[in-house]
Amino acid sequence: MKHLQNAIHTHARSTLLPWGEAGTIISSDDVIALSQMNDIPGHAIERLAISEGIHPLRYLRNMQSITGEGQMRLLDSTIAQVGLGGLGGNLLEQFLRMGIGTIRAADGDHFEESNLNRQELSTLGNINKSKAQAASQRAMDINPSVTFLGTDEFLTPESLPAFISNADIVIDALGGLETRLHLQRAAAEVGIPLVTGALAGWTGYVGVVMPGDTGPADIMGLDNEAEGILGCPAPTVMLIASLMAAEAVKLLTDINSPLEKKMLVVDLSTATFETVTL
Repeated sequence: MKHLQNAIHTHARSTLLPWGEAGTIISSDDVIALSQMNDIPGHAIERLAISEGIHPLRYLRNMQSITGEGQMRLLDSTIAQVGLGGLGGNLLEQFLRMGIGTIRAADGDHFEESNLNRQELSTLGNINKSKAQAASQRAMDINPSVTFLGTDEFLTPESLPAFISNADIVIDALGGLETRLHLQRAAAEVGIPLVTGALAGWTGYVGVVMPGDTGPADIMGLDNEAEGILGCPAPTVMLIASLMAAEAVKLLTDINSPLEKKMLVVDLSTATFETVTL
């Protein structure tokens, strides 16, 4: 450990931080080099750097909203995300940039052209390609310090508990409503908080479900017609994903979520936000 601390200090450099103080930073290139030389995940290098008072340059603009302690918590965290489509791709993008240390994500679907209007991971070049494989490549492109574990399969009620086990939180980024209750029950079974969200047209909801609590899946039913009829415009997808990401970061950094036992209902057509107690 001491040799790694010394190596981090050797690669670090002094600079003026964005908030006007002098500080010490380490670049992503140096983190990657140290990770490869020591066969240690990049997020472990970054966590050690922060503990030594050195700011990873990639997270510098996080640091006035999230404390150094909070960033270390994120780097230490593991999330289990089910779904890599509209919500899932946007969530993955944010989690990678925030510095969630380990991300397990599952989706057995492939991209089709109708995904291009909203799905962060979809491009003309990967139509008919695996969403999980595209997510793995995106993780490497955006933040190779993150340990990304992609599963190219649709999870079942039987396989969900094993997939989410030992995660710090579960992310429900499923499309439709059929599997949401199974995921909520699996999270309760293994005792892990769940962040959930869904949308149709210009409306959507976000909720935080602690183990054993009532969640949106208990009251929303299984009818997917609303999404099919109203569609999934990009602004709604990105907003719901951002709200979900914010709640996930709060939970991981030990900030109480205002949405526990509640559901935030958003309507972009009327620019209204309402909180419903479950």
